[in-house]
Amino acid sequence: MSSSRSSDPGRRNLSPALRRLVAAIVAVAAILGSRPSVACATDFSPLETLMRRAVGDSVFPGASIAVIHRGKVVFHRAFGRLTYDPQSAPADTSTIYDAASLTKAVATTSIAMQLVEHDSLDINTPVSRYRPGFAANGKGRVTIGQLMRHVSGLRAHRYFAETCRTPEEVFRTIDRDSLTCTPGTKTVYSDLNFMLLGRIEEALTGKSLAANFQARFSVPLGMTSTMFTPAPALRPRIAPTGEDGMWKLDRPRPLVNDQNAALLGGISGHAGLFTTTGDLARMVRMLMNGGTFDGRRYLKASTVETFLKKGDGSRALGWDLVTPGGASSAGSKFSASSWGHLGFTGTSIWVDPEREIAVILLSNRVWPSPDNIKIRKFRPVLHDTVVDCIDNP
Repeated sequence: MSSSRSSDPGRRNLSPALRRLVAAIVAVAAILGSRPSVACATDFSPLETLMRRAVGDSVFPGASIAVIHRGKVVFHRAFGRLTYDPQSAPADTSTIYDAASLTKAVATTSIAMQLVEHDSLDINTPVSRYRPGFAANGKGRVTIGQLMRHVSGLRAHRYFAETCRTPEEVFRTIDRDSLTCTPGTKTVYSDLNFMLLGRIEEALTGKSLAANFQARFSVPLGMTSTMFTPAPALRPRIAPTGEDGMWKLDRPRPLVNDQNAALLGGISGHAGLFTTTGDLARMVRMLMNGGTFDGRRYLKASTVETFLKKGDGSRALGWDLVTPGGASSAGSKFSASSWGHLGFTGTSIWVDPEREIAVILLSNRVWPSPDNIKIRKFRPVLHDTVVDCIDNP
């Protein structure tokens, strides 16, 4: 380096003050050259203002949000704290949230996609083929696809801990239950559908849902902070939630908001996944890209397309769809081909394939109580705001 400088007579003749000025100009030019043009950058300040206002209005104590546009994460920030206590740790993009029913779409549906590709699972086949006892009381014709589209006719919800003490008792109770309507005639969003589907996937593979998702998706995708039954050492990173329902059993309740998931040991097809916005962004980008991510194929493009199509009822296979002309948590500006899912704890994913936009929101709106439902009005505004930011850079 010293020989290079000494060979530059012009530089050697500069005064010290002028030399410092030249160095400063070069440094500023380098910084400006490395930055994108302001005219081309998206202004997300309205989104930041909305998120801060939501925290101030107690929509949730804190939240992490990721926005994907044209295959890239263009916004990724966290707001608020883990609780409403001013001394609580700030939320950040590495905060782990109880994903609640996002488990249905992210974990259980993704596993089903691979099993269908490998001919281990047939969505058009009756559930009773995989679980013979389920055929009781007129349920013999309910199909796997009807479970996934929530048109099975099963009841919406039940607190199984009131009558059951073990997972086996839970599923025997579902097997013996009667239908609330004729399968295929009415959409009734039901946790029981995905509790069953998760159980069937475990029986088909001989592995737990957690082990299946880890091997098939979370490890290869690099979702290092996504898991069922997180270890105690991770507690400082996990946003707390209020408990869903009274715990009636004499054993400790696992760390999960959903009582039925807790009864099943924290691992269920309908709830139990813990994750971060960064991890979910990898999964969502893979799905938006037709099943590939970082050069690796996880699903066939045709499988992704099939699962995201509308069928009987108003939903896709494992995912929700925007209802044309109706109110949607995706707001009024996502296209009619949009797909997504919500989670009871204050989580959501919505993807607009036409605009190539995805919005991932993780929050703990149920802390300290699930009675706080302000997020219902917030979600549509959130998604409309993201579209406005991207459409008006």
